[in-house]
Amino acid sequence: MNKAAFLDRDGVINVKAPEGQYVTRWEEVRFLPGVAAAISRLNKAGFRVIVISNQRCVAKGIVTSAEVEALHRKISKELADLGAVIDAVYFCPHDTEPACSCRKPAPGMLLQAAKEHQIDLGASWMIGDSDADAAAGKNAGCKTVLLGRRATSSGAAPDLLAESLLDAAEKIFQSESLSGK
Repeated sequence: MNKAAFLDRDGVINVKAPEGQYVTRWEEVRFLPGVAAAISRLNKAGFRVIVISNQRCVAKGIVTSAEVEALHRKISKELADLGAVIDAVYFCPHDTEPACSCRKPAPGMLLQAAKEHQIDLGASWMIGDSDADAAAGKNAGCKTVLLGRRATSSGAAPDLLAESLLDAAEKIFQSESLSGK
């Protein structure tokens, strides 16, 4: 069985769009500082790196699933060129209503990834910047890291708090006595 670092996309890998807007084109992607280094270190420490992202913009008709997939391929390629491998990307194209099994905080994308990549969820981490990310990780049986915040309102208290993806990777390595170098 493999272990994974499940990463939310917007706010973890790249700068989040302003409230009510979406990152839908490559020209809008701005990687956050240290992201490539963090993913590379997670790779070296034996984690599968899998992106888990809600993409409501598809349901709203702003972008198609194919366009989101193309954007994810471009993000993955650019990071790979920097030595940071993303093993897979899963996204939920649905709106908040009606409820589906894949939109975070539901654990559907993590469960699907675990099945397809032989992931031990109990040995894995969900790293995100929202209560929904922490809740999805907990609902799937993962440990969780919440970035940039000090409290959650959902009751899904994260296992760790971190300022950035690189800080999260460091804290995971410390908690598991790994070097990731």
